[in-house]
Amino acid sequence: MINVTFVDKDIEEKNIKVPVGVSMLEVAHENDIELEGACEGSLACSTCHVIVMDMDYYNKLQDPTDEEMTCWILLLGLQRRKFWSHLGCQIVARPELDGICLALPAASRNFAVDGFVPKPR
Repeated sequence: MINVTFVDKDIEEKNIKVPVGVSMLEVAHENDIELEGACEGSLACSTCHVIVMDMDYYNKLQDPTDEEMTCWILLLGLQRRKFWSHLGCQIVARPELDGICLALPAASRNFAVDGFVPKPR
C-alpha cells in the first residue's frame, strides 16, 4: 500500500491508502473522487487529467506514451511548468510513488459548468 493525496478543485484534500498496481483512475472511482475517466482508461479521452504537484514525483512516473500525449490535445489547462499534467489512468501505484499528491483540474471537457458531475460507469 502507498499513500496518495487527491486535491479537488475546492482545495479539499483526501488521503487514501492505495494498493500497489492500481491506477489512480481506479482509485478515484472507488473513493468517490470526481475524476471522470469517460473512456474507462482506454486512452481515448483526457477526462482523467490530474496534476502531479511535485516534480520529484512526476520524474518517478513512466514517460507518457504516444497515445497519452495524443490525448493531451484535448486537455483544458495543460500544466508543463510549475505543476505537471498526466492522465490518472496511466499513473499506476508503485512503492516509489508513496506520498504522491494529485490535484484535480477545475474542469474537463466533459464536466458541465453548472455543477453537474457525471458518475463513472
